[in-house]
Amino acid sequence: MNATAAVASNPETRRRTQHPVFVPPGLVKGGIALEELRAHVPVVQRKLESGQYLYRAGQPFHALYLVHAGFLKTSVVSEDGREQVTGFKMRGELVGDESIGTAVHTCDAVALDMSGVWELPYPEILNACARMPSLQEQLTAALAAEIRNDRSWMLAVGTLSAEQRVAAFLLDVAARHEALGFSARHFVLRMSRADIGSFLALKHETVTRALTRLCGQGCIAIQWREVRILDAGALRESIHHDPRLN
Repeated sequence: MNATAAVASNPETRRRTQHPVFVPPGLVKGGIALEELRAHVPVVQRKLESGQYLYRAGQPFHALYLVHAGFLKTSVVSEDGREQVTGFKMRGELVGDESIGTAVHTCDAVALDMSGVWELPYPEILNACARMPSLQEQLTAALAAEIRNDRSWMLAVGTLSAEQRVAAFLLDVAARHEALGFSARHFVLRMSRADIGSFLALKHETVTRALTRLCGQGCIAIQWREVRILDAGALRESIHHDPRLN
């Protein structure tokens, strides 16, 4: 999906509810409590400033990370400096799992605002899975959910128009906020237009134009990075509408 002074005015905090600390994607219910995990794994809390890297591609892979607060961006960079954003991580989601099976991290992970993560040493996680079948089950489910999510976005990028991709992105962010007990209709985008464009294979100017059109259609209202979804049904309908029929 921060600063203490902003808590009262931040729309993301108004519907906060209590969830287990360890909650992989798609497993909001029935998560493993941090206290239980600590009995098997040496958990280390890390805080990140906005713009601070959690890890860089090529650095040794030795741990998974669970986002406890804030937002992170993952991306890959080509040899000539071109960046491709591969995902946005928020509370309850794993970071670093894309590098399982390799000796080094295969992408960059950077905080988009003040963030907190729990560092879970990977060898100890493997040992804990042998003693905790429920942990093995949830990690496997989390990895499977990542694969399904990646495939869904590949399909969206390959088959949807620019406006439809942006609409799908907003609905996805809204659903992820709602799953954590935040408002699905009023939230702040922590990523830039350029980051959204990179993730959706669009230019940032195209993202801006798509947002403007969605505003004009009455689907959303947006002020800088603050988004209000005014008509979720119309936003969903826009994804299924074939622009060639206009």
